[in-house]
Amino acid sequence: MAASSGSANASDSDLKDLDSVGSDMAASTIQYSMVLEHLIGDKRTVKDLNPGVMGGLPVPAKSDEQKMIERGMESCAFKSVLACVGGFVLGGAFGVFTAGIDTNVGFDPKDPLRTPTAREVLKDMGQRGMSYAKNFAIVGAMFSCTECIIESHRGKSDWKNAVYSGCVTGGVIGFRAGLKAGVLGCGGFAAFSAAIEYYLR
Repeated sequence: MAASSGSANASDSDLKDLDSVGSDMAASTIQYSMVLEHLIGDKRTVKDLNPGVMGGLPVPAKSDEQKMIERGMESCAFKSVLACVGGFVLGGAFGVFTAGIDTNVGFDPKDPLRTPTAREVLKDMGQRGMSYAKNFAIVGAMFSCTECIIESHRGKSDWKNAVYSGCVTGGVIGFRAGLKAGVLGCGGFAAFSAAIEYYLR
């Protein structure tokens, strides 16, 4: 009888110990989940990382005009216009340079023996520079616009955007001369864009 009562008391104490261990584990689990909610959950407090607090110079808040200007400068239209202007200037300079080293500038095909005047040479250089400027402006605007659209659609900024944009630009320009020229233009512009991106990155 005494042995049975002793075993009953021992089993009761074991059950109490198990209950206490289980309650401790449940409490620790609840505390751990609460900590996680405060660290990475919905109850996480978002802190404003002010450079002045972190030891840097304080940055004033941007006004609505500044934000509007930033949005405008990051738009595809602004990038296309900027690339168009840059291509026009670069193409004009390249055209004038190539005309300057060309020995046939200003010569009349009907009278090749006549020496051209300075005005005729300058006129020919200006026409070639304008032709190059227009072509470079069109290519620059098309490339920049397509790259911006592709980057906005993909949501990534990597070398693939330039390759896709180069293929589209080269294909559109080449298709004016036929399907074969369009395919070659697509591959050539894509390869050139990939080489430039590889060199720059």
